[in-house]
Amino acid sequence: MTDPLATSGDATSGDAASSSSPRPVTLVIADDHPVVRHGLHSIFASSPDFAVLGEAADGPEAVELVARLDPDVVLMDLRMPGGGGVEAIEELSRRRVRTRVLVLTTYDTDSDTVAAIEAGATGYLLKDTPRDELFDAARAAAEGRTMLSPAIAARLVSRMRSPGNDALSARERDVLRLVAQGTSNREIAALLFISEATVKSHLTHIYGKLQVKDRAAAVATAYERGILG
Repeated sequence: MTDPLATSGDATSGDAASSSSPRPVTLVIADDHPVVRHGLHSIFASSPDFAVLGEAADGPEAVELVARLDPDVVLMDLRMPGGGGVEAIEELSRRRVRTRVLVLTTYDTDSDTVAAIEAGATGYLLKDTPRDELFDAARAAAEGRTMLSPAIAARLVSRMRSPGNDALSARERDVLRLVAQGTSNREIAALLFISEATVKSHLTHIYGKLQVKDRAAAVATAYERGILG
């Protein structure tokens, strides 16, 4: 005859063990390449510590999914034709969502790195990051801890120590270089995967920092100060 007390005790013990199991980190993956999205999905699905809630092909779709699914972390590519990652990060910051942004990209230039971090990204990794490091970074991001690939961290430290970089941000210098080449606002927006409104905002900041009133004066002043080589 089965002892009901023993059965009850075993069930309670099992329930306690189950309830003590950590909740998996929930993710949304944003990348314009289906193969990359599938690969990342498969990598995270291989671990019980993570649960992928959805995939987005561009920035606006990523913002919509984050708002609807409320994941812990969104893995964000930066350069997506349908809408860039930096703008998506800025929009998520404006909405004050709890979701953390972990940038995962092939680009490690100063302009991409600084723009993403200034927009509100919690971490920044390159796509060749090993699996275990990617897992560690996703967990860290979910907890609000910053995680940068060693190469990115070194570049940021070097940039901060370099003189003469405090006038314009990396993205503002990118915009100004294109202005110097005679590129229109619409063309700049397309090349940098940002909106024309964002281009105009950058120009307004550039004019203010350089104390000029138009594009020609901004370019001339930038050359005089050595901002544009």
